[in-house]
Amino acid sequence: MKNDAENDILFMCKALKFAREAFRRMEVPIGAVIVKDDNIISHGYNLKERKRIATKHAEIIAIERACKALGNWRLTGTTLYVNVEPCIMCVGAILQARIQRVVFGCNDDKFGALGSLYDMHDDKRLNHNFTLKAGVMRQESIKLLQDFFAAIRKGRLDCNRP
Repeated sequence: MKNDAENDILFMCKALKFAREAFRRMEVPIGAVIVKDDNIISHGYNLKERKRIATKHAEIIAIERACKALGNWRLTGTTLYVNVEPCIMCVGAILQARIQRVVFGCNDDKFGALGSLYDMHDDKRLNHNFTLKAGVMRQESIKLLQDFFAAIRKGRLDCNRP
């Protein structure tokens, strides 16, 4: 069994793998995995453009799949790894699912709800809180986003087509 720091890098690498799959599909490159007992139980990557559904974020997809895999909406004892700081909608789903821990790569200054704009993970008014670790593989996460948006600006990607 690896320690938390080793696991965090290992599972963030997996989240980044799914983020790269989103990139290949012309989606904002965000990938997520949910881990329980050192095993990946689900994954997801953004599908908002392809599906034309606003809620098809990597975290939501991974949460839905984890609930199905465990046969329960309560994902206690799990950790969510995602390469970009979750938004308000995704943090709401994380709270509802009772995820124990969230690890993310880089901040999202426009939508982030775990430190950038809000600190929802530690809001004592809510009936669930979770632990947080930010900055795991931060540079790799930032570079992937920069590469994606540079490709769009250069006209190599057209995110307006399914």
